[in-house]
Amino acid sequence: AQRLAALSVAHVDCPVSGGVAGAQAGTLALMAGGDAEVIDRIAAVMRPLGRLTHVGPSGAGQVCKLANQQIVAITIGAVSEAMILVEAGGADRAKFRDAIRGGFAESRILDLHGARMIERDFTAGGPAHLQLKDLKAVAALAEQTGLTLPLTESVHAAFDAFVAAGHGESDHSGLLLHLETLNPSPDWKDDQ
Repeated sequence: AQRLAALSVAHVDCPVSGGVAGAQAGTLALMAGGDAEVIDRIAAVMRPLGRLTHVGPSGAGQVCKLANQQIVAITIGAVSEAMILVEAGGADRAKFRDAIRGGFAESRILDLHGARMIERDFTAGGPAHLQLKDLKAVAALAEQTGLTLPLTESVHAAFDAFVAAGHGESDHSGLLLHLETLNPSPDWKDDQ
């Protein structure tokens, strides 16, 4: 951005969130880093893609995307652990998911990835190896800025083990499979 500014060229970094479905529907979350006036000028061009938000100076879009991926990974871990807990306690995973929808735990992760977990369909939409790549970038930024992020560190270790076990091309919601190996049960053991 600084090199381009010296050439009188504006730079905006604008990663997105919302996946293929969001792109198709034009409902992506667009996180734009750069000069506010430049972002205002490009807003009409970006509008068909989704909701554009100026998040700070150049580079801030990338940081926000990492934070988004951090939340996704931690939430996938939380939903996975909850699925294991409710089944161990005698509840039905699908009925549990239905029961809590609309409450404070409602999320796109619970909706979309919770369904994948129940159906045990881990065909990659968001491959686990890319989730791990993002978590490594979060860890690097945390180290660079002197932050301690224990939840992120824990889910990073879980994704690292999941990918190392040969599941890099599985959907990131497949983290459930790794967590199930830590909590063996005859019902899910055969699916490994």
